[in-house]
Amino acid sequence: MTEKGAEKPAASPRRRKPKAEAAPPPPKPRLGRVAATWLLRGFGGVAAFYALLILLFSFVPPPVNLYQLGEIWRLGGIDKDWVAYEEIAPVMGRSAVAAEDANFCGHWGFDMTAIRRAIEDGSTRGASTITQQVAKNVFLWHGRSWLRKAMEAVLTPAVELVWSKQRILEVYLNVVEFDEGVFGVQAAAQHYFGVDAKDLSALQAARLAAVLPDPKGRSASEPTSFVRSRTRAIISGAETIAADGRSACFEG
Repeated sequence: MTEKGAEKPAASPRRRKPKAEAAPPPPKPRLGRVAATWLLRGFGGVAAFYALLILLFSFVPPPVNLYQLGEIWRLGGIDKDWVAYEEIAPVMGRSAVAAEDANFCGHWGFDMTAIRRAIEDGSTRGASTITQQVAKNVFLWHGRSWLRKAMEAVLTPAVELVWSKQRILEVYLNVVEFDEGVFGVQAAAQHYFGVDAKDLSALQAARLAAVLPDPKGRSASEPTSFVRSRTRAIISGAETIAADGRSACFEG
């Protein structure tokens, strides 16, 4: 028994629970990872932009391209007049294909046979297809930079995938340059011969095709002996691709 008056033992002090330590801040993303993320976003934005243009221009005429803008600035203006494919003489389409891309109906944007032949000959001339020229003229700029070539290599099969062969040829004939500041077959037909594109004869169509790819150095109305010789070859080539079916993809 405890004695009366004895003091009660002192209560032991309560221990406070230690405060939970604050969670460490999340590690900051590394600079390289941030740069890679923004680079991928940039590539994605550029790809989406060009995809939209390819879809839009599959049915809407391209208004103007970078090269034409440069010529407008340099010359003070250009001559161009868009016409639908139905308003272009069929022989003009065959002549352009015979002159620039005889295997147009048989490739997917790149003529591998022509590329191999050009490499063997040590030249790049003749390896560029009509589709490649459309990709360059409509979406890119002129020049020989590796960046432009790489972008052209990506855009060319995309154009082939979305556009019909007839649409590719229609756009080509409406944007290609036939004389200094003269763009498109309608403006060229008026400029050289005083006729509409739908009324071009086989000789006139071949003459226009013969000035390609050097419209500033050749003339369809005042042909040199070289242009005359090339014109004869184009007339023969246009007749050949009509006979053997190589024009079916854009005339069907």
